Amino acid sequence: MRALGLVLSYTLLVLTIPMQAAQPSWQLSATVAESCSCTISCPCNFGGKPNRMPCEGNRMISIDTGRYGDTDLAGVKFLVTFEMGTWSKIYLTDKVSPEQERAVNALLPIAFAGFHKTMQSMAKVPLTLEITDNRVRFSTPESAVDMEVVRGFNGQAIRVLNLPSPQLQEYTQFKSVSHTHTSATRTWSHSGTNGFVSKFVASGK
Repeated sequence: MRALGLVLSYTLLVLTIPMQAAQPSWQLSATVAESCSCTISCPCNFGGKPNRMPCEGNRMISIDTGRYGDTDLAGVKFLVTFEMGTWSKIYLTDKVSPEQERAVNALLPIAFAGFHKTMQSMAKVPLTLEITDNRVRFSTPESAVDMEVVRGFNGQAIRVLNLPSPQLQEYTQFKSVSHTHTSATRTWSHSGTNGFVSKFVASGK
C-alpha cells in the first residue's frame, strides 16, 4: 500500500508541473550598421580585442525579412548602445506592434545574447535610419551616428568577407563623422573612428 501511495504521489506531482512551451521557429535577415570608439579597423570584428578601452558603440539592427513563430518581423529596427562587455541599452522603434515587441524580447537572448547579458534597459523610442552607398545616419533621442564609406583601390568601397561573427558578413568599411551618446550613466562623442555596414542571417527552432 505504501508503494502504491508513493506512485500516486509521484504521478500527482508530475501532473502539477507546468509544461514548458516549445520554442517557436524563427529566422531573420538583417542589415547591421555600427560605429564604435576603436580606430579603423576595429580588431573586435576580426576576433581580436578593442584598441581603445572602454569600447563604446552604437549598433543598429534593421530586420529586412524575418519571423518569430507567426509574427512577421520585417521592418523592425532596434539600436544597441553599448560599452563592450559591461553595459548596454536597447532602443526599439516605437513603430512596432505588441506582438513584434514580444518577439524581439524573446529573440534577444537567442540571437543577440552578448548584448542581452549586459542589458540595463529596453525602451520604445522614435528611431531614424538612412542608408546610402556613401553615408549612413541613424539616431534615437540619446544616441546618434553619422558615418561615411571608406574607399580603397580605384575609389571602390572596402569590403571584407568571411569575418568570424555571423553578424559581420558582407562587411563594408565606414568611418564615423560623428558618433555620440548622452544618457544618465554614459556620455561620449567620437569622430573618425570605426564604422561598418554588414548583413546578418540567422535561424533557429
